[in-house]
Amino acid sequence: MADTKEMSTGSDAHPVAGPHSDVADSTHITEARPSGWIYRGVKVGKTEVWYASPKAQLVMVALVCFMCPGMYNALTGLGGGGQLDATVQDHASTALYSVFAVVAFFSGSFANKLGIRATLSIGGIGYCIYAASFLCYSHTQNVGFVVFAGAFLGLCAGLLWTAQGAIMMSYPPEESKGRYISWFWIIFNLGAVIGSLIPLGQNVNNTGGTVTDGTYIGFIVLMLIGAVLATFIVNADKVIREDGSKIVLMKNPTWQSEFKGLWECISLSPWVIALFPMFFSSNIFYTYQQNGLNGAHFNVRARSLNNLLYWLSQIFGAVIVGYALDTKVRRSLRAKASFVFLFALTFIIWGGGYAWQRQQVSRDVTMDPSYESEKIDWADSAFIGPMFLYIFYGFYDSVWQTCIYWYMGALSNSGRKTANLAGFYKGIQSAGAAIFWRLDGLHTEYNTLFAATWAVSAASLLIAAPIIFLKIQDTTDLETDLKFSDETVEDVVPAGALESEKHVTV
Repeated sequence: MADTKEMSTGSDAHPVAGPHSDVADSTHITEARPSGWIYRGVKVGKTEVWYASPKAQLVMVALVCFMCPGMYNALTGLGGGGQLDATVQDHASTALYSVFAVVAFFSGSFANKLGIRATLSIGGIGYCIYAASFLCYSHTQNVGFVVFAGAFLGLCAGLLWTAQGAIMMSYPPEESKGRYISWFWIIFNLGAVIGSLIPLGQNVNNTGGTVTDGTYIGFIVLMLIGAVLATFIVNADKVIREDGSKIVLMKNPTWQSEFKGLWECISLSPWVIALFPMFFSSNIFYTYQQNGLNGAHFNVRARSLNNLLYWLSQIFGAVIVGYALDTKVRRSLRAKASFVFLFALTFIIWGGGYAWQRQQVSRDVTMDPSYESEKIDWADSAFIGPMFLYIFYGFYDSVWQTCIYWYMGALSNSGRKTANLAGFYKGIQSAGAAIFWRLDGLHTEYNTLFAATWAVSAASLLIAAPIIFLKIQDTTDLETDLKFSDETVEDVVPAGALESEKHVTV
């Protein structure tokens, strides 16, 4: 979020910084945007959109994630990366999330120094290489290449997701953050949905174990397109909101200032550490769900269908929760209500999962090649129950992700601070994922994986509860966000609004 901003023409009077929207909205003045094609407005229905607007940039980053992480989700959702033996994917995922955890924790500093575009562009490269490694493995059994591709993707994904998180949390106005998160999640998960159609179409008559080469080639092409698309994002200093306000950044970021800012993000708000267990839990679901349920108990075409339904259900979850989080009720009350809903879902859905899992055969049985013929097909009567369970697991994941992003966005509107929060989130999330993929790689019993996932998720919610209930306020003052920046009110608030405030003050 980097590039230097030009100083606005200042004035001798410095207005008191209230909530972000107060100064801008009080004037009802339409601020003239700078010249240039990125600020040329286009009518979309009743709304005017320009390329350097929060909405357009959110769509752009969502399309990148549609092509890259969305297709990655479709590939991994097959169980074992589409391979009969999930061990090689376990090793690759352990390498991926181990590197991801380290890189992402510090990637907020990289995003703030290098800028959103460079960070996102570098981040998009690793996905197509990862898909290509599985195609190679199908023919050469080259485990080393798959593990290297996983580690390289961890580096790239740490950068990509930090840039994405900063855009999604800092660009929208406070009253629209839930909707922006849901719009992103819709487009992003459409990538996984459409990506899931590739293996479903390729394997509709395939009841064997490994997906076809065409499946992998389709993923590689789409991921490559996403990596190229990332280069067309604009940096945060160019973005102008509908009210004319700009994103709070550092005007002159240095490596020293950004690594110092990483520390300040925790030292100035030490209570944010209570959210870390929830960060840790946010991706551990996938190990059990994708390998312990879908990969272990369904044949390739049935798990392809499950995969499609899983990501489709995430779209519905994001829409329902995202729009509910933007209702006219006070923000602090919305935060509490969403937390209670998420806590209830944790016991309702995972309780249903326990009822199913306790009846299943051991892991050793599922790993026996002879069990392949016993796996559930979509034509079997036993398919319906676990299919709906898998759908609800997808719904639950989207509710969790939407809520945690909204909680972080409710704590700050600063592009600099949210980049660091996004880095913490993805770094700690990846540490949790690395541990659980490693447990799966060690052939931990599926019952144990299930119990550990459920217990850690529930416990993390209890630890985060005080932050949700006590620290999320009805609005975030601009003055609070500017403490984490070298900018002034004049750099962020539209000039017309400042003039109006001066007259009111006089």
